[in-house]
Amino acid sequence: MNVSWALRWLRLRRRTYSVLESGASGDQFSRIIHLSIVALIIISVVTVILETVPSLAERYGHFFFTIEIIAAFIFTVEYVLRLWAAVEHAPLKGTRPWRARWLYAQSPAMVVDLVAILPFFLALFAPDDVKVLLIFRLIRFFKLARYSPGMRSLQEAIIQEQRALLACLVILCGLMIVAAAAMHMAEGTAQPDKFGSIPESMWWAIITLTTVGYGDVVPITPMGKIVASITALGGLVMLALPVGIIATSFSDVIRRREFVVTWGMISNLPIFANMDAKVVGEVLRVMRSQLAEPGDIIIRKGDRGDRMYLVASGSVEELLVEGRELLCEGDFFGDDTVLSGEPRRATVRAVERTRLLALERGDIHALIEHEPRLNDEFNAITERRRNAGKMAMHEARTPP
Repeated sequence: MNVSWALRWLRLRRRTYSVLESGASGDQFSRIIHLSIVALIIISVVTVILETVPSLAERYGHFFFTIEIIAAFIFTVEYVLRLWAAVEHAPLKGTRPWRARWLYAQSPAMVVDLVAILPFFLALFAPDDVKVLLIFRLIRFFKLARYSPGMRSLQEAIIQEQRALLACLVILCGLMIVAAAAMHMAEGTAQPDKFGSIPESMWWAIITLTTVGYGDVVPITPMGKIVASITALGGLVMLALPVGIIATSFSDVIRRREFVVTWGMISNLPIFANMDAKVVGEVLRVMRSQLAEPGDIIIRKGDRGDRMYLVASGSVEELLVEGRELLCEGDFFGDDTVLSGEPRRATVRAVERTRLLALERGDIHALIEHEPRLNDEFNAITERRRNAGKMAMHEARTPP
């Protein structure tokens, strides 16, 4: 009995981790949970912002407070469940449960979760003046990073380039000091109240270097204007440098993730399952991305078969004589006539917004020249599909 309960407890913990953390594609319950939490994050942040409007706070104060209680309760339950299921986190496998949870609680995402809920409870049990901590409820906005692949990719890009970004910050500080010192020498006598010392000149230097330019402190001497011009040009370079670093790193992260996902899908296809990494790499190199909107005809029956497709995301339906067949992420189609160039035997259209990876007939022939085994794989799969289609038509025509 104890063993049975232990197994159920283990399965529940794994399921909890899968729903909250993994969010595997195809898990509808996990998707609903994630969307619900995202919606609650947005609602709670908007509520905090609207509370600062006196007229709205007076009129809808009770409503805002109710939303806050609900949000704090759900986010607290979410935090506790994540902490409980942290034992299932792959990098912490084999670690003692208490230590795994302690290490997991120190991760940036969990720290954000804690900061997002802690001020609410402090405000309930602490003196009134501590209620200013409720402003930290806006930290909840950063919880969206869990559910946004783009934000996670940006975070990874920043972490990946943290040394380069730190170097940019050091250079910026150095330029600020040099610009402040030069402006102090040029304008110190003319404007002692604004450039009388290097620390006073730093305000102008940092505002100019960041290209903000408030205009509250400006040079009036010829030498000061020359220093300001050089500082402004240096500011343009300093602004472009970290932006370029992050943009390049962000692009690399996105490309790397797409490469890994696409590699996994291609290597699992029956046609390429027995091929080595070199062949799969060649396939990735020649594949072209294509986006189809819902209802778009991708393949029309009777057209020449000049390419095959892999469904990277979304879904399509193949309109066969014997009925419709739904093709989802990881499925492929159009391979039966791509080598021969014969007319298409079925129409294929997008069911939803779908990203496809297309492989041209010429590229396939070039791949076959380098790897003759591909031709055998194509022929075998095509023959199996034809036999399956004939059998389905025979069963459809045979009376019950």
